[in-house]
Amino acid sequence: MSTTRLICALSLVLASASSAGAASSGWHHVEGGSIRIVTSGAPDADGLMRGALEIRLKPGWKTYWLDPGSAGVPPTLTALAGKADAAVEIGFPPPSRFDDGYAAWAGYDRPVSLALTMALPEGAAPPARLDASVFLGVCETICIPVQATLSVDPRNAMADPADAAVVEAAFAALPEPARPGFSAALEAVDDAAVTIRPALPAGVRALDLFVAGTETLVLGTPERTGADGAFRVPVALRTGDAGADVTYTLVTDAGAVTGVIRLPPR
Repeated sequence: MSTTRLICALSLVLASASSAGAASSGWHHVEGGSIRIVTSGAPDADGLMRGALEIRLKPGWKTYWLDPGSAGVPPTLTALAGKADAAVEIGFPPPSRFDDGYAAWAGYDRPVSLALTMALPEGAAPPARLDASVFLGVCETICIPVQATLSVDPRNAMADPADAAVVEAAFAALPEPARPGFSAALEAVDDAAVTIRPALPAGVRALDLFVAGTETLVLGTPERTGADGAFRVPVALRTGDAGADVTYTLVTDAGAVTGVIRLPPR
């Protein structure tokens, strides 16, 4: 969908959803569904807290993957622990591929939970509240950009068993880390594309490849080059893209793996 359709769809939705003293936030409801943050309780000894951004989509609605294509809205999340920044790492399950007639993009057309690893500031005691600012898009025939502040209490050591199960399921759905013999690697580069070849265990078949660009590097949709299993990814590399790291998710009939490919200098 075009950027104009995205911006003009609806005004930005702003909200704050909290549940005082709870290890998980309240639900924030939008036209296409609902979102909340779920955690599995207090941070561990290293100040790390596991959680999930739970996105419940209504039938017919979609949301985006890490790389949403040329005009989408990737889910982002920043957090404050008291007045200090808390680092957040978002883990994405393997997406599906869509073409809405305006653009091809990767995302989800079903309820999905994104795995969250939140790190409290080093040496800081858990504050009374952790406020997470979430920004994402939910789409039907138009796309609604959604912003919400969702709050949890990191001091609460008791998570609801159902919420803890949501967190565990979010992490279980993530692609496994790439490993020797089950990964993808850069094979060739030309003026219009890069070629990426999967390395797979015997008997395993590649189904799809999703590659995320950077803030300055826009990648096209990977295309199969033939029966040999390689993927050609359209991209116009510039001098400033030399050495850029791009994240990939390789989907196969034996599960998915994720890794990083470093682009060569030009």
